Amino acid sequence: MRRLADRVFAVGVNDNKRRLFDALIPLPHGTSYNSYLIAGEKTAVIDASDPLFADEWLKNIRETGYKPDYIIANHAEQDHSGALGDFVREYPEAKIVASAKGRDFLKLLLHLPVEKFVLVEDRGTLDLGGGFVLEFYFAPWVHWPETMFTFLPAAKILFSCDFLGAHYASADLYVTDEAEIYLAAKRYYAEIMMPFRAQSRKALELAKKLDPRIVAPSHGQAYNRPEFIFDAYADWTSEETKNALILYVSMHGSVQKMTGIIRRVLEAQGAAARALDLADADLGEVAMELVDARAALIGAPTVLGGAHPAALYAAALLNALRPKTRYIGLYGSCLWGGKALEQLAGLLSNIKPEILPSFLVKGLPSAADEDKLVLWAKDVAAKVN
Repeated sequence: MRRLADRVFAVGVNDNKRRLFDALIPLPHGTSYNSYLIAGEKTAVIDASDPLFADEWLKNIRETGYKPDYIIANHAEQDHSGALGDFVREYPEAKIVASAKGRDFLKLLLHLPVEKFVLVEDRGTLDLGGGFVLEFYFAPWVHWPETMFTFLPAAKILFSCDFLGAHYASADLYVTDEAEIYLAAKRYYAEIMMPFRAQSRKALELAKKLDPRIVAPSHGQAYNRPEFIFDAYADWTSEETKNALILYVSMHGSVQKMTGIIRRVLEAQGAAARALDLADADLGEVAMELVDARAALIGAPTVLGGAHPAALYAAALLNALRPKTRYIGLYGSCLWGGKALEQLAGLLSNIKPEILPSFLVKGLPSAADEDKLVLWAKDVAAKVN
């Protein structure tokens, strides 16, 4: 049992062994399913747990010595709500506090009975007595439409749900290594929040206006220096871009050779460039680099008349994450089928950057190809600069 403030406890659980989230997102540091208990004259729990950890979570609640009257459902996704059925069986008199949309989602996902719910409005409150009043702030599309924040003015704690969080399991309640958590939080932002950049900016302004002393997200450690994560989000959600990101895959060396030329030209022209080999890079690494990328270049060889599957995956990821990237460039190599770059371009319908002219060579680039590629890369450098 860990104490966040007087009569405010962290009762969530760490998942040190999980290595993939949503069957998609790598978890190099595991994750946590954070839950908090607030004991006024009545007791409320903020968020549930992943269902696989229901027993440990309920044990943590019991160890506080308080019996919950309410559980606040800030978000319906199952890593925060999946153990609600176990909670209802353990505490049958307790009510689930949610928005109307949150209730509707929880009914669909968990088949919870409608009579268990107490609905709240945006800017609504719940008085627990003993000087503890909870305030609720809707934060739609950060990152689901029903997301809300809970604020405890008496202790100035903002329970920010997924917003400002990080997939990071730790025995430490508060952030102790800001440099490490910066990277974990940036990875999390890139994977979860980046498609909702505009909404995240609004949520950040709301969070800053509340002026919390502590920010307690649903994943990762709590922040007892909130300006650290506020400043990071201000940068990530801005429209400022900085560098060029090259995402490439090469089977027999042609695309790798092209990538080397492009990178050398960009750097010679004063444009910062990072190249990631898609054969090795994970989704989180690619997403993190996209946060700041002014230009994203995808290099691909041709496989059976189309683009290499790793390049297709990168294009689909870029399309889904919708980064603030301003320029997209496609390059590659083929021998007889030359539709790979058209196929990649077709996967970028959700984003509206400037699409640069593609560059395709036959086989290993010749000296003449290399000269043309240098000019192509100089045009990219001019855009980045």
